Amino acid sequence: MTAGRLRAVVTGASSGIGAATVRRLRADGWAVVAVARRADRLEALAAETGAEAFAADLTSDDDVARLAAFIDDTGGLTSLVNNAGGALGLDRVEQADVDGWRAMYETNVLGTLRVTQALLPALRASGRGDVLVVTSTAGIAPYEGGAGYTGVKHAERMLTTTLRLELIGEPVRVIDIAPGNVATEEFALVRFAGDAERAAKVYEGYEPLVADDVADVIAFALTRPHHVNIDTLVVRPRAQVSNTQIGRRPAAAGRA
Repeated sequence: MTAGRLRAVVTGASSGIGAATVRRLRADGWAVVAVARRADRLEALAAETGAEAFAADLTSDDDVARLAAFIDDTGGLTSLVNNAGGALGLDRVEQADVDGWRAMYETNVLGTLRVTQALLPALRASGRGDVLVVTSTAGIAPYEGGAGYTGVKHAERMLTTTLRLELIGEPVRVIDIAPGNVATEEFALVRFAGDAERAAKVYEGYEPLVADDVADVIAFALTRPHHVNIDTLVVRPRAQVSNTQIGRRPAAAGRA
């Protein structure tokens, strides 16, 4: 690692918060490795920003091992932004899809675990490492229909806070960024299996966050002096006062 060089891995970088974070960190002068499954989107993002593209499935041990080897071979790492994840469905517990819950756990929790384990040696070696996890306000409180997603985000948040305890005295910060409702091109659309009308209703009648808002918060947390740790930062749209209460304009219907 060259002295003074900041280099980040950003997972889930092919869209939404991940892509916005790549753009923001590159604009701020960071070297960035953009990681996601969709190689075509990564290559376009790399061409746009100058980031390095690395196609990988974070549910694959082999792919994560390849990523760790790439980082070691190409200059090390100062920061890891664990952003990959997502929600599937909005079903009550009694109708919940077990396979959907399993898929969410594999991506949100075990994906974060795999990448963090694999890259922690490089972060330690940098002498000023960061493990930043994009969790969710779903990891703080429940809402009807959300047990699958709130469950995995609670688990991811506990992974993050436990890691912070376990790394006491080491030169690695552990940061939890918990967004509320963020309107991105894919999150709600994926959650509702491509139902664009249902996805749009999540954001009707108020101004939600957008991906750039969260990227701004991520950049803020990573660029504090290294003795300053942003343990947990909750960021919501002004209209959203809890996971179940949003101040929508009267004509709007539906709820997140």
